[in-house]
Amino acid sequence: MSAIGAEEVIAAGLAAGLDAVGIAPAEPFETTRSTLVERREQGLHGGMAFTYRNPDRSTDPGRTVDGARSLVVGALGYRRATPERPDRAMGRVASYARRDHYGELRDALSQVAELLHSAGYKAAVVADDNALVDREAAQRAGLGWYGKNSNILLPGKGSWFVLGSVITTAALDPSTPVPDQCGPCRRCLDGCPTGAIVAPGVVDARRCLAWLVQADGDFPLEFREALGDRIYGCDDCQEVCPPNRSAESDDTSAGIEAGDPEDDIAWVDLVELLQMEDDELMSRYGRWYVPKREPRYVRRNALVALGNSGRGADPEVVGTVHRYQSASDPMLVRHADWAAARLGASTVEPV
Repeated sequence: MSAIGAEEVIAAGLAAGLDAVGIAPAEPFETTRSTLVERREQGLHGGMAFTYRNPDRSTDPGRTVDGARSLVVGALGYRRATPERPDRAMGRVASYARRDHYGELRDALSQVAELLHSAGYKAAVVADDNALVDREAAQRAGLGWYGKNSNILLPGKGSWFVLGSVITTAALDPSTPVPDQCGPCRRCLDGCPTGAIVAPGVVDARRCLAWLVQADGDFPLEFREALGDRIYGCDDCQEVCPPNRSAESDDTSAGIEAGDPEDDIAWVDLVELLQMEDDELMSRYGRWYVPKREPRYVRRNALVALGNSGRGADPEVVGTVHRYQSASDPMLVRHADWAAARLGASTVEPV
């Protein structure tokens, strides 16, 4: 086993393409564990599993790597300029889901893990896999502070980042935490279209559009109009955030560039999606979190977005909705009936 320092590890992460890297002790996140349990008991998780499923595991790095001493935490920016919206019924995709940013993040973190392995230490990559509360690790590693929407804000760069860690047995000097810089600002609370941010740092998943598009069952009737044209994710609380807006005014800081339409799915043609067979739909959109891996839930979201499109005079749109009103899936029929009524293309009442 050879000596390795925090500076060398951080440099390796930056060289691998990460935008920020920090170090935290691999101690259990006791306060975070208590918060997860409390919010789950209050129902604020809205049925979400992820790190709520097993708080003892997701708040203790030692459950993943025996003898863990340190966390090497990385952030990878995903904000890209949004291409112009085509003049069709289109569904909007949140920035983080437009391409496989987590795949890129894992690749970069794997290079850090290899460096640690080569020095004789255990190291495991965890990112978006329920093994660790990524935001708490990032906060402890000095990457940023918790915004009032519960996202991590990096100083001068904002919150448009995916986060992940390398859990290792190497004892590395920790980075200095970043103090809260939100002050009295509450734009994310006021800007949430459903009022899901019920208190600073507290999100009620039962009202959060980003979760509701991933939840099973019918899309809640009271939030269908608020969903607008979204079919996956929601960026509103980030878009109104002053640090994000400041970062985006500086291309050098934000790293914003035009997305490649070949692998950057910013807009989805709703009629085309609703015409796809299951295999084709999942091949195209299956890297999203789809409940039970059933494409009917992507179609459900698309029908709501189609109902909100305002294109009740478009024969292609109306024909698609009418076709789904005769579908064999009762859930899709209910959403198609709602979309038809919303478009003024049917006398059927929303259900």
